[in-house]
Amino acid sequence: LPEVPTMAVEKVFVYNNTSIVQDEILAHRLGLIPIRADPRLFEYRNQGDEEGTEIDTLQFQLKIKCSRNPQAAKESSDPNELYFNHKVYSKHMTWVPLGNQTDLFPDADFGPVHDDILIALLRPGQEIDVLMHCVKGIGKDHAKFSPVATASYRLLPDITLLQPIEDEAAEMLQKCFSPGVIEIQNIKGKKVARVANARLDTFSREVFRHEGLKNLVRLARVRNHYIFSVESTGILPPDVLVSEAIKILMGKCQRFLNELDSVPME
Repeated sequence: LPEVPTMAVEKVFVYNNTSIVQDEILAHRLGLIPIRADPRLFEYRNQGDEEGTEIDTLQFQLKIKCSRNPQAAKESSDPNELYFNHKVYSKHMTWVPLGNQTDLFPDADFGPVHDDILIALLRPGQEIDVLMHCVKGIGKDHAKFSPVATASYRLLPDITLLQPIEDEAAEMLQKCFSPGVIEIQNIKGKKVARVANARLDTFSREVFRHEGLKNLVRLARVRNHYIFSVESTGILPPDVLVSEAIKILMGKCQRFLNELDSVPME
């Protein structure tokens, strides 16, 4: 979460901003828009460099002006009918290649991950004209570089039915767990409960609130089975993020081993 790099807006050059959104707030909002660009294609920008190059910077432009719709009905009060470009979305950001980036990335589709992120609202006469520099960074330096919305893990649930649970008790047991955890089978005219998919359980422990069921079920966790949940912001797919994170972890382990080897033993 803090060390897998991504590309994000770092510098915003404001040429004109007559919207009600202050320059620094606008820059902050732009910085939090996830950018669809593989960070492995770029280098880190050297500290102190004002001008970006084609190997460490992606440049985007946002230039939009709101105007009235002369054909709108006079009695209308809907901004969507009265104005043109009154909502500034991330889809209005356009990639401006630096140097020979068109040759370096001929098939590139750089841009925001989502086109419908609302940046600002405008009224007739107001406009925004900014130039953005996206650089490579990590979440440890700023949250805008974080490649995931959430990353978590849990142990695999282990649900054991200590004795057969039938009929009404089976139906009540099924309601105590998340959908799909307990299924009811019809065996010789009786409804019998069985564990279908323990992985779907959220450990609500609802079953222990029922006197007739709490001694019939044992809840545990498989101690060596981890379930990782990685929710990507869309910049890179989750499997790539996990792979990159493992590479970073392996690099740390290797550095630690090298340090141990370099320390003289007494």
